[in-house]
Amino acid sequence: MTVTAWPISTSRAEPSCVPDSLGTPRGLHQIAEKIGAGEPIGTVFKGRTPLGFVWQNAPEPLRDENLITSRILWLDGLEAGKNRGAGCDTHSRYVYIHGTNQEGKIGTRNSHGCVLLRNADMLSVFDAAPTGAFVWIGD
Repeated sequence: MTVTAWPISTSRAEPSCVPDSLGTPRGLHQIAEKIGAGEPIGTVFKGRTPLGFVWQNAPEPLRDENLITSRILWLDGLEAGKNRGAGCDTHSRYVYIHGTNQEGKIGTRNSHGCVLLRNADMLSVFDAAPTGAFVWIGD
């Protein structure tokens, strides 16, 4: 097994597995779906669909938002009652690992519950990690 770490950002809110908490869930997860293969680095996604432009070319009001960019790894919790199941389900909360247009804030608490990576790191992770790969989100 290979263990690798990258600089990330997690939620501005306290860690949480509760729906609508905007907290990053903790514990053991797996990659349920990989979205965005072949899209240009920096591609902006909405609802897991590429919008057809990279964040640098996004309309002005969007550029200030924390965008979902480059690739998406949709997570599925593996710990029943903690991050999987009613009232705590990572997958149904749409928690992803994804790129961000706010790379300068990596290392600070800056997401709405997702795990953010620099775009180049996101491409590396996406290419290296198969569907079903384990992801540990610790404290």
